[in-house]
Amino acid sequence: MLRWLVMAERTLANHSDRLNAINIYPVADADTGTNLYLTVRSAAQALAAAEPADVGASMALAGRAAMEQARGNSGTLFSVFLSAMAEPLAGAQRLNGPLLAAALHRAQLRSWSALSEPMPGTILSVLEAAARGASDVESTLNGDDSNVALVRTLDGAVCAARQAVALTESQLDILTNAHVVDAGGVGLLLILDCLRSVVVGEPLQEDLLDGLSGYKLQDPNIALTMPEQSGVEVMCTVSLTPLAAAGLRMQLDELGDSVIMSAVSEEADDAGAYPWRVHVHVPSPATALDAIQAVGDPNNVSISQLSPNATEDAHDLL
Repeated sequence: MLRWLVMAERTLANHSDRLNAINIYPVADADTGTNLYLTVRSAAQALAAAEPADVGASMALAGRAAMEQARGNSGTLFSVFLSAMAEPLAGAQRLNGPLLAAALHRAQLRSWSALSEPMPGTILSVLEAAARGASDVESTLNGDDSNVALVRTLDGAVCAARQAVALTESQLDILTNAHVVDAGGVGLLLILDCLRSVVVGEPLQEDLLDGLSGYKLQDPNIALTMPEQSGVEVMCTVSLTPLAAAGLRMQLDELGDSVIMSAVSEEADDAGAYPWRVHVHVPSPATALDAIQAVGDPNNVSISQLSPNATEDAHDLL
């Protein structure tokens, strides 16, 4: 798991500029590559500093670290992906095909439910396809938990994810008009192929990204040609009961968009509250922070301008 995250961190660092260049949905803020890289780096660093543990515990630790330091829509959804994958892997000493299929299925469900308005043509579609691809292969292997079966299951997940990435261009009008695929979807595809790479012991597939619209090095930076985005992205962690969290989600849905809420852990405090990671796009910071402070005490607050051309600091950590 550590080798996977370290390789994903290095790969995303190499691809961050091109991912940023095609990042135009849900807003053209040209930072998907950077956000995914920084979030994966947080997970890798946390796991590198931890004592050896089983697969599930390792993934849970990495997921919590990613959640606390998540950047942007894509980083937040990746942290949900990691945390959700950990659940079926609890207590497992090694990864195998059946566990991988179960973990991807769980990650798909958690990621879709974390978003107030999940949309096809995004990282969610790619995750759904990966989960389906893994399940389709695993179902033909009759519970085989060998390394060979794991590789076949991974191949099914990556192949389906690659097809889903190519399809994103036709699923959202903004991507169709710009002739690009979804940046978050490409990022997840790279992350999945990194897992395949460390399991198989081979480099990333050379033709993995061939033919993806907007992804050639000579292609223009389409994000910087889009109209300037108004508003800010607000992220924080806050302890709430499930009922209070549901109420806050409804209020944030009314105040802004791109609302993502997911529990950082499944351990409640004495008052029955869980730590939640909150993400929302709003016209001004106070719009979200006033609503959040009315129900809890936010910490690890991050406020970012949505426009890549904004003159203010892109990540004002409070």
